[in-house]
Amino acid sequence: MKSLRILSPEDTAMTKQNANTTKLKTWRLVYLLIFVTGAAALLLSGAAMSKFFSLKSFLGNESFYSGFNSGNQNEVIVTVQSVIQKIQEELENLRTTEQDPTTSATALKQGAFLADILGLLESAATSHNEEKNRRIGSFNVHPLFKQKKPSDEPANYFLREEIRKYVKIKPNRLGKQNFMGANATFTSIGHACFAMKEELEEYMDYDVGEICNDDWKLAQRLMVHGCDPLPRRRCFSRAPKLYSEPFPIDESMWKLPDDRNVRWSQYRCKNFKCLANTTATGRGFFKCSDCFNLTHHEMPRWVRLDGDSNETSDFLISDVLGIKPDEIRIGLDFSVGTGTFAARMREFNVTIVSATINFGAPFSEMIALRGLVPLYLTINQRVPFFDNTLDLIHTTRFLDGWIDLVLLDFILYDWDRVLRPGGLLWIDSFFCLKEDLYDYLLAFETLRYKKHKWVVVPKLDKDDREVFFSAVLEKPPRPFR
Repeated sequence: MKSLRILSPEDTAMTKQNANTTKLKTWRLVYLLIFVTGAAALLLSGAAMSKFFSLKSFLGNESFYSGFNSGNQNEVIVTVQSVIQKIQEELENLRTTEQDPTTSATALKQGAFLADILGLLESAATSHNEEKNRRIGSFNVHPLFKQKKPSDEPANYFLREEIRKYVKIKPNRLGKQNFMGANATFTSIGHACFAMKEELEEYMDYDVGEICNDDWKLAQRLMVHGCDPLPRRRCFSRAPKLYSEPFPIDESMWKLPDDRNVRWSQYRCKNFKCLANTTATGRGFFKCSDCFNLTHHEMPRWVRLDGDSNETSDFLISDVLGIKPDEIRIGLDFSVGTGTFAARMREFNVTIVSATINFGAPFSEMIALRGLVPLYLTINQRVPFFDNTLDLIHTTRFLDGWIDLVLLDFILYDWDRVLRPGGLLWIDSFFCLKEDLYDYLLAFETLRYKKHKWVVVPKLDKDDREVFFSAVLEKPPRPFR
């Protein structure tokens, strides 16, 4: 018979201490496992995020190329084609299945997501085929579409997914050259966009398929600073909340539009009455402070001269059109204004496109609401017309003594490009300092145009330090002898 041992208080304390030590070791082991698991999860998450944001792994084709070049290429191609087929079947199901109105938005987003993935996979497969064909010499690939180092890809510079998708080269779906001889689409942005990375990524920060931010002023700032052309966006532009029908054409030409047809959030003036008020301050671009005063300031322009015609640089429309009777039909007005020149020329059966931007006031909206054609264009951009197509180019309050002479050369030669032989260049009230006059006149004379009108008069409000220059010049036939 075993004897019972009675534990002393010291033995009891020792037993409890051993038990606590065992539990502590167990919990330490559990915590260690949790820590290791968590660290592994963080590492995997970081790797996944870096893969997601890397152009090589997600947006570009470089990872596919590396997969194709290492291992069994046929297996990779078969897998990609299988995934493409399954996604196509799912998209077809989404198209043919009637959607509940409550789930249609979700289905639309799902379809858009699948279409994006499908495009990436098809781009990768097409790019691989083109690279393979290029290596064997059976397909001429655009030099910009050759496999490059990651640092050569423009999209690598940006983090915002939309701008990376936009800049990325888009292969043709059929893997063949199109009628223009290109095997891909090369979407471009202005080179200055790379110096304005933060602003451009802010501009491209939006939800696909939703309403765009009220950021037209940001877009214009990018354009003016050389980020032009801007990338396209996949969101819906904002419109005025209470848009009303424009006035009929017989009323709209010389009547201030309805205020509800403009988004006024980015302007000091919040209505057209404020812009037309001659005593108001901060009414828009200082060179066009009276442009919205249609009845008093704008209506007499180019149809009536104020004062002695020998003391003004203005020309009448009737006199200019009389130089080439019945030959002036279409033209461009590259000026600061609200479209009054185009309105007046319309009365002479001449169609004028008005190029301007919104410096402190809704110039583009005003031109359109008058029933005219606004062209949203900066000084940085090549004029979007083909060679030898326009009968007339007119400019006022735009080319002035602030402009660099080399830039003026580029502008004038571009205008010469789009003017047809026999077309007219109308320089209207160009002003500059007297000491700079010779340099500017030499720039215009370099074109070797025929001079129909050529006048220099003092600018009376500047203490006899500035002068006005106006001219009507005719483009000769080319080439020169």
